[in-house]
Amino acid sequence: MTQPAHSLWGGRFSAGPDAVFRAINDSLTFDWRLVRQDIAGSKAWARALGGAGVLAGDEVGRLERALTDLEEEVGQMRDAPCDCGAEDVHTWVEQRLVAMLGPLGKKLHTGRSRNDQVATDLRLWVREAIDERIAELRALQRAFVALADREIDTPFPGYTHMQRAQPVLLAHWALAHAESLDRDAGRFRDARCRANLCPLGAAALAGTAYPIDRETLASDLGFDGPTANSMDAVADRDFVAETLAAAALCAVHLSRLGEELILYSSGEFGLVEMDDAVTSGSSIMPQKKNPDGCELLRGKAGRIIGGQTGFLATLKGLPFAYNKDLQEDKESIFDAMDQLSLCLRLAERVVAGCRFDRDRCRAAAAGGFANATELADYLVEKGVPFRDAHEQTGRLVREAISRGCSLEDLPIEVIRGHAPAAGEDAYPRLTLDATIAKRDVAGGTARERVRHAIGVLRKRLDAGR
Repeated sequence: MTQPAHSLWGGRFSAGPDAVFRAINDSLTFDWRLVRQDIAGSKAWARALGGAGVLAGDEVGRLERALTDLEEEVGQMRDAPCDCGAEDVHTWVEQRLVAMLGPLGKKLHTGRSRNDQVATDLRLWVREAIDERIAELRALQRAFVALADREIDTPFPGYTHMQRAQPVLLAHWALAHAESLDRDAGRFRDARCRANLCPLGAAALAGTAYPIDRETLASDLGFDGPTANSMDAVADRDFVAETLAAAALCAVHLSRLGEELILYSSGEFGLVEMDDAVTSGSSIMPQKKNPDGCELLRGKAGRIIGGQTGFLATLKGLPFAYNKDLQEDKESIFDAMDQLSLCLRLAERVVAGCRFDRDRCRAAAAGGFANATELADYLVEKGVPFRDAHEQTGRLVREAISRGCSLEDLPIEVIRGHAPAAGEDAYPRLTLDATIAKRDVAGGTARERVRHAIGVLRKRLDAGR
């Protein structure tokens, strides 16, 4: 049996591919997502061939018009045309051009390989996906800024080792998460820079044989420039791995947020209630309100991390230049970016809908001897070496535990029995508000520092940085 007419490579072969081989080899079911990018790249390639004198001006015009018509056709299609017999999206586009233009449709692939074609398509897709994730990150950051603005006067328990440590403002907690998201946006921007180079003109691996102006071609597609080495251009999937890494770390941050909100919304903590729209109930226990949205933020992180590690394992043994193993790049990056998009959009709704119990937050912030560090600092101001102040305060905590009271409820003679330098002026320093206000340094939790940080972040977001 001869190779089917739809194939781009059949002349060398006397028989067509086995059905099982096609099942593992053909990629139209998933690389259909690159069809718009493939059409855009094909238009630019037609113009480049025209500039090189390979195509006449009227041929370039006819190809561009046909590709525009094809783009409109794609817009009307609900699903990939998996029954068309095309091996991949590139084959389908060429197949349709030949049907529309006859022999002219066959000229478009002159000097181009699917190797540089798919690398270009995927870079265009990744660039667009990164821009979308950054926009979603910014929306989530704005939700945190709004929460911080609303809760600027709400004390909140700060934890280390999941034990109450020191009180902070709830707004400070919100901005902590916003800062981690800012780094995620920065990593995506960095990955975009390295993705934004154009492989077209690299051909299979050695470079095209035609006098293509690769600088103009790259500019035509919005790239910063052409790739520097034709072998590297078709072998490189660093931009996929780097984007997957940025996605994985972002997913980890969302997972940590989810974990905190799951804990804080439990009956044992009772600090926050999540909106009904992002929670679910139980099929047997009518009273339950389950934090399923946040649990899925946790769960999806594992999936995205798995996509990154799986793809790195695919890359690690590949020789230069192109190998079909690289086909595994698409489903990894498509799935990771799809799942991260869902997580970011969900997290924005979760944060926007959180209702914190201010009284319980204040009580939790004041509990657990969270003002002990402030007492030690007060003693230091009285001239006590910090190690001694730490020891004396620790003994006072033990004394308060034995009496079943707080540090500020201890009589002054008891305090002086362990910390002779202490005076009556210690009591005002041990209040919750005073403890928070004392952390008046850049990046600290004092109210005016947090208010300033809210303003800085809001300006940064408004400026699109």
